[in-house]
Amino acid sequence: MLKRALSHRPAASRIRTRATVVAAGLGVATALGVGVASAADGATAHHAPAAHTASAHLQVTGHGQSAAGHFGDTHDGAHAAAHKATDKDADNKKAAHKKAAHKKAHQQTKSWVKPVHKYKLTASFDQAGGMWSHKHSGQDFAVPIGTPVQAAHSGVVVKAGPNGGGDGPAYGNAIVISNGHGTYSQYAHLSRIDVHVGETVKAGEHIALSGNTGNTTGPHLHFEIRSTPNYGSAVNPVHFLDRHGLHV
Repeated sequence: MLKRALSHRPAASRIRTRATVVAAGLGVATALGVGVASAADGATAHHAPAAHTASAHLQVTGHGQSAAGHFGDTHDGAHAAAHKATDKDADNKKAAHKKAAHKKAHQQTKSWVKPVHKYKLTASFDQAGGMWSHKHSGQDFAVPIGTPVQAAHSGVVVKAGPNGGGDGPAYGNAIVISNGHGTYSQYAHLSRIDVHVGETVKAGEHIALSGNTGNTTGPHLHFEIRSTPNYGSAVNPVHFLDRHGLHV
């Protein structure tokens, strides 16, 4: 009996040992379960900042898109500024062309020249005297016989010859040039005529030599500005030339 009883003790001890092992195993399992749960919670906690990061990324991306939109606005503004600069350049070019055209036109209006060089002014326009049946109709430039005479302005010769070119013997050899815009210039008392009717001349071009023909008291060039090609339509030539920027 005693041996049997003693033989059962190790078995009981083994049962207790197993129970202990099982309990320990359950404890480990429970601990592991908790650990897994904790790990799961840890994973959740670990991924939460990632979600926050994604949200922040969306926010950053949103700001990036806004910045891109702002860059687009800046680009459009730069494009508009470039167009504005191009338009300004075009306006400047137009203004420069307009200024050049105005200058050219002004130069053309100033393209009157003196009919002779190295002269002395003698009888003036509208001056009274026994040399003329009426008051003096032009401006006299006292010069030696044979002094070159030039066209005071460009135009077409409408009169050229003795007897004042048809205006009367008092003028001697004379030339009348149509200078356009209802203006005519006359050159009288010439010793030689070097142009013919219908010829086109330029301002400053040689047309004759001065002389002492016709009704004179000495060699000189008689110069007139007229509103028609004929005698009786003369205006003050000195004032006319002065208005065109030429002082005699």
